[in-house]
Amino acid sequence: MQTIKETLRSTVHVTFDGRVIKQFHGPKAHERFLNEVKVLRYLESKSCLFVPRLLEVDESHLKIVTTSCGSRIEHLDKKRQKELFDDLEEYGVHHDDPDMRNVTYRHQDGRFCLIDFEFATILNEKNESVFQK
Repeated sequence: MQTIKETLRSTVHVTFDGRVIKQFHGPKAHERFLNEVKVLRYLESKSCLFVPRLLEVDESHLKIVTTSCGSRIEHLDKKRQKELFDDLEEYGVHHDDPDMRNVTYRHQDGRFCLIDFEFATILNEKNESVFQK
């Protein structure tokens, strides 16, 4: 297992079989964990193919296991980067951290992907709650 990220907010490992294990810690860890799970489930329900798929959710350890979306990239022009995050909004999600570190490249299908949804916002969530009252 290879550690690919270790920060105040999370630790991310990639297993030898390609799964990604993300453990949340630090400030508001439980809130960020729940948000990422909610957003990934929402995107899966919308058949968004350029984000990770949840494989396991362990709330007691604030850990998720997802499919791999490839490897991080070193460079992508700003126009293409903006297009990727705009494409995500067509699925009803605003990333809230549209940084290069959250873009990967999946060699299997030649697709740029987006990762790290702990701060993302489901755009129609507020409208849906208004109609549910």
